[in-house]
Amino acid sequence: MKEYGIGIIGFGFMGKVHTYGYQTIPFYYRDLPFRTRLVGVCTAHPKTAQKAKELYGFSFATTDPSEIWNHPSVDIVDICTPNIFHKNQVIQALKAGKHVYCEKPLTTGYSDAKEIVSVLDDTEVITQMTFQNRFLPAVLRAKKLLEEGRLGRILSFRACYLHSGSVDPNQPIGWRQDKAMGGGVLFDLGSHVLDIIYYLIGKYQSILAKNTILCPQRPAPDGTRKEISAEDQSLMLVQMKNGSTGVIEASKIATGMNDEMRFEIHGDRGAIRFNLMDPSYLEFYDNTKPDQPIGGERGFTRIETVQHFPEPGGAFVSPKAPIGWIRGHVHCLYRFLNCVYEGKQASPSLRDGAYIQYVMEKAFESDRTSRWVKL
Repeated sequence: MKEYGIGIIGFGFMGKVHTYGYQTIPFYYRDLPFRTRLVGVCTAHPKTAQKAKELYGFSFATTDPSEIWNHPSVDIVDICTPNIFHKNQVIQALKAGKHVYCEKPLTTGYSDAKEIVSVLDDTEVITQMTFQNRFLPAVLRAKKLLEEGRLGRILSFRACYLHSGSVDPNQPIGWRQDKAMGGGVLFDLGSHVLDIIYYLIGKYQSILAKNTILCPQRPAPDGTRKEISAEDQSLMLVQMKNGSTGVIEASKIATGMNDEMRFEIHGDRGAIRFNLMDPSYLEFYDNTKPDQPIGGERGFTRIETVQHFPEPGGAFVSPKAPIGWIRGHVHCLYRFLNCVYEGKQASPSLRDGAYIQYVMEKAFESDRTSRWVKL
């Protein structure tokens, strides 16, 4: 059995999520020809790194990321640090010949993303972005329906990712609200929803965006007030290469929302809709069915995607069991590891991450200039 040594850089919330994936993949997927070993963990604080080592079984802990990408037993570098650090860590890992699994967004600017791609051009390693929402069974089913032409010509769509975590003006900010650290809702939630539409419909043609900052100042963790330049909401009107038009929203000031990523896609033969808060189902409308008598067979059908993952997944837990948010992360990670084992490029790759970075840069440009921007 092939074994891959894992080195994780950054061990906040997402570092724990990725570690959960490595530890649980053998339960979810049968008879795998590979396994992973948690070799090293790197955090900014020695106590955090040491605690991660003790709790999760890493061989060593460090505060120096170079000890991860230079370690001979590390085959895969998994990057879970704040956005501002991604560029250097990805490039150093690539230059060290390591496979790279990177949290979104790829960088904090498209010029940095292009620099990563230029390094990637000189390597043969496998890379993947953590756009885990692609890997829920409902989204996989939506992709298949689109590929089969069941929706016909795509006419329009709407998609959003909504949280309410920044509605309270007195909530102390974290790095995701700090522009200097690569914060802002477009990078945080917008990257996910822009990628979902890219995955399902294709490339973007042009974009008109309007960003909003709710409060010009917010409390910092040290009790001081900090000027806020990171957007809380981004509204985008987009035109796609395939001729369809849609509305995309990313917001952390959507009162009443928890983790509401949803999309609706309308074609001349059918439509689909999905909501991450009801992740076990994809809804499909077949416009080719008769509407007579008295409505005929028309109407949205709830497809029970639940946990129907393709082999070798789908056996544990039961495919009939309701699915949760973290399961998409596990399947995303499994697909990456399987590509590493098979020696084929993964999708979404760092190149896809660079493309989404480009789209977001054009959204920022549109917001600054108050005009449509072509891609």
